[in-house]
Amino acid sequence: MFKLILAVLICVTPALAQKKVCFTIDDLPVVSYSISDSVFQRTLTNDLLNKLSEHQIPAIGFVNEFKLYTNDILNPFQVSLLKQWVDANLGLGNHTFSHLDYNNASLNTYGKEILKGELQTRKLLTARNKPLRYFRHPYLHAGDTKAKSDSLEQFLKAHQYIIAPVTIDNVDYLFALAYHRAYVKKDSVLMSRIGTDYLAYMEKMLHYYETLSVALFGRNIHHTLLLHANLLNAHYIGKLAEVYKHNGYAFISLGEALQDKAYETEITRFGKWGISWIDRWALSQGKGNDFFKGEPVVPDYISEMTK
Repeated sequence: MFKLILAVLICVTPALAQKKVCFTIDDLPVVSYSISDSVFQRTLTNDLLNKLSEHQIPAIGFVNEFKLYTNDILNPFQVSLLKQWVDANLGLGNHTFSHLDYNNASLNTYGKEILKGELQTRKLLTARNKPLRYFRHPYLHAGDTKAKSDSLEQFLKAHQYIIAPVTIDNVDYLFALAYHRAYVKKDSVLMSRIGTDYLAYMEKMLHYYETLSVALFGRNIHHTLLLHANLLNAHYIGKLAEVYKHNGYAFISLGEALQDKAYETEITRFGKWGISWIDRWALSQGKGNDFFKGEPVVPDYISEMTK
């Protein structure tokens, strides 16, 4: 009996060890919903970074550098928020200067936004002898035609950027907006309800994309999770980390995640959509609507609160 149990453990343990995820966090320094109070923004950043450190999550944040300026003048406080990420030994990436939508811009305009969006981030990383490697498309809009997608990829390669894909997409920003509105009203009961439902939704999204991954690749790939630097995640990212741990995940860097061969899968279908790379790969392989069935939905009250 002991030998049988041991054999099972030997078979099962490697499979569990293969479950890995990178937490990627967009819209740095913070998503404050126009709350300019420095104490609020500092506390939000501290809470987010403290939880990432506590759970030993090598996250990467993607920066919109327009947030570093006040009336076109560089704001040292906003820069200091960004510096906290570097001081915490976390990665930073480029998310364009002003979160520009590639669906509505030419490559020339978009390229200028990318280069404008790297100036302060690169300085902070260079001071720590770290490179600026990764680029994340705002809205996950990567080009609605093959020509437009290819031209952007060529531009990024020419400027030594690596695209940062997303495999676990979600609408954390809707929960975050509802949470913010409850926070403004000082409704702690509603905030707690939103936080609880957020974690339940995010676990369902994890299981959904695990299912798609296995259906597409025959295995669970190394995932990249999309999050945003908002108050909700500042308060709940630690509990979200526990959700992932409970589901057998280890936390890895974006560089390690991208070593998974799945990220080399060719994309041949293009559109104006902002969808996960798993969805893109599936569409490119001719998967129909049935393949995508079962995607978790947002609770009705969240939809109502965020109209």
